[in-house]
Amino acid sequence: MANLVPPSVKPGILGGHFIKFRSRPTEFLSDLAELGDVTTFRLGGQRSYFLNNPEMVRDMLVVSHHKFVKGRALQRAKRLLGDGLLTAEHEFHLRQRRMIQPAFHRQRIADYARSMVEYGERLSDRWKDGETLDIDQEMMRLTLQIVAKTLFSADVEGDADEVGQAMTNLINLFNYLLLPFSEFLEKIPLPQTRRFRNAKDTLDNVIYKFIRERRESGENTGDLLSMLLAARDEDDGGRMTDEQVRNEALTLFLAGHETTANALTFTWYLLSENPAAEKKLHEELDRVLGGRAPTVEDLPSLKYTEAVLAESMRLYPPAWAIGRLSTEDHAFGGFDVPRNSLVLVSPFVTQRDPRFWDEPLKFEPERWFDQSVKEASNRFIYFPFGGGVRRCIGEQFAWTEGILLIASIARNWRLRLDPEQKIGLKPMITLRPKYGMRMKIERRNSER
Repeated sequence: MANLVPPSVKPGILGGHFIKFRSRPTEFLSDLAELGDVTTFRLGGQRSYFLNNPEMVRDMLVVSHHKFVKGRALQRAKRLLGDGLLTAEHEFHLRQRRMIQPAFHRQRIADYARSMVEYGERLSDRWKDGETLDIDQEMMRLTLQIVAKTLFSADVEGDADEVGQAMTNLINLFNYLLLPFSEFLEKIPLPQTRRFRNAKDTLDNVIYKFIRERRESGENTGDLLSMLLAARDEDDGGRMTDEQVRNEALTLFLAGHETTANALTFTWYLLSENPAAEKKLHEELDRVLGGRAPTVEDLPSLKYTEAVLAESMRLYPPAWAIGRLSTEDHAFGGFDVPRNSLVLVSPFVTQRDPRFWDEPLKFEPERWFDQSVKEASNRFIYFPFGGGVRRCIGEQFAWTEGILLIASIARNWRLRLDPEQKIGLKPMITLRPKYGMRMKIERRNSER
């Protein structure tokens, strides 16, 4: 192995690069990428490396994945998610994935699609021409209702605000869990600790109530919860305990609405800033749908709609960074990465790299007609859903939901950014808009 030291930016006086990384993470990683494909930095006492090369990303996520475990962020997420699919490791992770995979079979997703469209149409019917709304909150509420319906067969419209607020509190407090020594801070009755526990208790009460009622009724409703309760491991025939079901349900609950909501929010923003692309989207929706609601059978015909979503996730990937902790020494590009190092890759940075993308900062859905999502993913210049054995299990669910919701809403409405709305990024577990996303709703009927 080589003994070269990768380049780095100047550290701060305290904590190495910790303050710079925490205060402006996407800019910090972009600055590192300017220095080379492999760079290094320190987060307190943690030796860290950043990779911005598709082959190295593939190496970490696919070829040499056995040398890495989830990074500190997701290890700390066990405080919320337990040993769920997102946080579990090695054989237990593979066992859980085998048991959950049937819930995301193509036919199952086709069944869920009806709920996706139903709630999208319900939202569309509720909007009023000319009103200005917090679109980020509208999308959070919408995807929360959909995941509750598809996961639990529950209509949480009445409870959506309370559950959604608990989710938001957990996301906001997650950065607190990443602070140095947060394991010790948790034991002190600080306001952040109390808020975290209260939000976790709220979600636990909701989910355990669903599990208890379903076990008592013995009913198989065909939703994700029924599949989790009925799932058996193909090797040992074992079932999940209530705690395991809770961990997986909460993981899917969180991942299934937070990521899609953020992807949709940035999609509406990009369309409002790019009227030519928006016009092509509307033309496709008018041609394919002819004024009716979309169905899952329309997906093969909604090519431009799919391209709009793909391009939105290229520029604003909900999972903006992926971290791993090395369990063995490894080398990337001639640089040693010792055991117990944090290694980061970033879809946000790589998917904006001019070496791999023409005019990378331009919103251009047409680029996806020259190269498919699958081709770009195989090259690891596009990996919003990760890669390898830990690639997002709900990827097809997310694509189906995103395309159908864009179609349901955009067939009736144009969204225009409020002139007073500031734009910024808030990279947390997912990439959120820093200042929200207030937009004016305009009915499209007059165009037809």
